[in-house]
Amino acid sequence: MTALDLLTMGRISVDLYPEQIGVGLEDVATFAKSLGGSPTNVAVAAARLGAAAAVITKVGDDPFGVYCRRALREFGVDDRFVGVHPTLRTPLAFCEVHPPDDFPLLFYREPTAPDLTITVDELDFDAIRGAGFLWTTGTGLSAEPSRAATLAALEARAGAPVIHDLDHRPMFWADPAEATEYARQALRFATVAVGNREEVEVAVGTRDPHTAADRLLELGVQVAVVKQGPAGVLVATAERRTEIPPVPTDVVCGLGAGDAFGGSLAYGLLQGWPPERAVRMANAAGSIVASRLACADAMPTLHELEGVLT
Repeated sequence: MTALDLLTMGRISVDLYPEQIGVGLEDVATFAKSLGGSPTNVAVAAARLGAAAAVITKVGDDPFGVYCRRALREFGVDDRFVGVHPTLRTPLAFCEVHPPDDFPLLFYREPTAPDLTITVDELDFDAIRGAGFLWTTGTGLSAEPSRAATLAALEARAGAPVIHDLDHRPMFWADPAEATEYARQALRFATVAVGNREEVEVAVGTRDPHTAADRLLELGVQVAVVKQGPAGVLVATAERRTEIPPVPTDVVCGLGAGDAFGGSLAYGLLQGWPPERAVRMANAAGSIVASRLACADAMPTLHELEGVLT
């Protein structure tokens, strides 16, 4: 088996993007189908850049599940850790597109999503320990048994590189206090933490990027990445901190930008680059995807990123 550079864990879905821009779902006539789910898209983004990537997730025993597994393979992502739930349906996610900054999502994940039913005994701990980086998400902590599985995967890494995406989706949490509790548990195992201002506030109690970075570092992470929207990205370590400016772009759909950022960040860190360099490329990847209508299908190649960065 090919050694994995990046192993992500969590959500998968079929994303349905409206082909009519600037209208509500009730007025959309046609949709374009794409692979979705943040950690799934992160794996796709890294694979597009040349990393050996796989995702731990689960789909339904239905045609959309078949589509998701096939799409992963077509994107060059290993699907051997994609389980199939016998009764739950593969999730759907519908979005509205109102550029430049309004992209509401409507999730179909009831009564629960297959990816939230991943159990500890389904995990391949040899693969988890052997990957270059493990990528986990806050959404994976929002329900059992996925919560226990995510924490077990994190614990199995024990000092190995882990990127934890705070990935806070309020609609997946019945109790906001639990979101804080389990975010902090996950961060004890993380070497890199990534989140926007709202997400770091859930984890460490402040939206101020520099104070949040301080608190993330105090929890034990080595690199704190705080995304600030139009203000750019703060990258902080114990030795230094740098404000990385955004890459200007004409936004079409911002939904996949964060996932492109994540996959490119992981790729850069896998190359041994300093965090600042990895984030500069991640910013470029996010800007390219924000200018396109899709997530997985829109992930850039290294050649495209070089064109933006030069």
